[in-house]
Amino acid sequence: MQVRDFDPSTADSTAFGDWLTVLNEMTAEDMPDEPRWCDDRIADYLSVTMPGESRIAWTAYDDEIGVAGHANLLLFGGDFAHTGVFEIFVRPAARGRGTGRALLTELAKHAAADGRETISTEVIATTPAVGFYERLGFARAVVEQRSLLALSSVDWSRIAQQAKQVSAPYRLEYHRGGLPEELHERYATTKANLRTAGPQQAGEWRGSSDAVRLRDSLATLKGRGMRTHMVVAVHEKTEQVAGLTELVVAAQRPTRGDQYDTVVAPAHRSYGLALAMKARMLTELRSAEPQLRDVQTWTALENSPLEHVNAQLGFDPDVQWFEYEAAVPALLDGLR
Repeated sequence: MQVRDFDPSTADSTAFGDWLTVLNEMTAEDMPDEPRWCDDRIADYLSVTMPGESRIAWTAYDDEIGVAGHANLLLFGGDFAHTGVFEIFVRPAARGRGTGRALLTELAKHAAADGRETISTEVIATTPAVGFYERLGFARAVVEQRSLLALSSVDWSRIAQQAKQVSAPYRLEYHRGGLPEELHERYATTKANLRTAGPQQAGEWRGSSDAVRLRDSLATLKGRGMRTHMVVAVHEKTEQVAGLTELVVAAQRPTRGDQYDTVVAPAHRSYGLALAMKARMLTELRSAEPQLRDVQTWTALENSPLEHVNAQLGFDPDVQWFEYEAAVPALLDGLR
């Protein structure tokens, strides 16, 4: 097994085709109902990062089957320079041949050399990756429930009514692809409420809690080929952002929408803003992203304030997701 550096800025179409083959073969084996990835802006997806962050990638080659798998490691900056997150993908035909272990060893070595204390990854609970990481000593840090909304089953008249169930002193605004400049500071202030969420909701939250980081985040998403949609609840008496919800559609997987953060400021809770905002989002997506087939969202397993909201919108619980974390020195010892 050979592990080589993979540089998206210099890779050719054949290399990106191999990258997609690994991902889509793995998806077909482990999660056959999941949408497949396409080759639209793959280089951007793998290379564009936030300021102060970097992403390193590798490809594993097997003498018998060729490209066996690939991995990437995102290294954070600033307050989170002690950690990073990674992904490993292995072709079904290459399992049991040391592919995952070889890729993990390479990225753990790089993380250690860069001074990272911990690294983490997300895993779908029904896939073989769960056993792989647990055998290597990864600890389960966060458990979330993924829910799916099939847009073909939506009662659009009911959703339209739910979107209108917001009264004075609030108004809802929809913004596609970014935010007006005057909203950045107020939006980031409200989003920072997620810092106080429990660990089962946010983990080590790395969201945009100030206007500068928010601008950088939106620019990075756009640079990676990801279209942003935001609905904002504005308190008309103060013009403060009372709540917000975000959704992203990736060029690389255009039939699925990814629900990002939804938050209502504490002083404005119990007014039905979360339901109205998320319903308004769906009504906008119907025309803005007509190719969408479904939307996925994640909530804590118990007592999530959004669980009831999602149920009213028609989301169905699908599968659990686990976030695994390991201390880099201990991981390297185990891999040796």
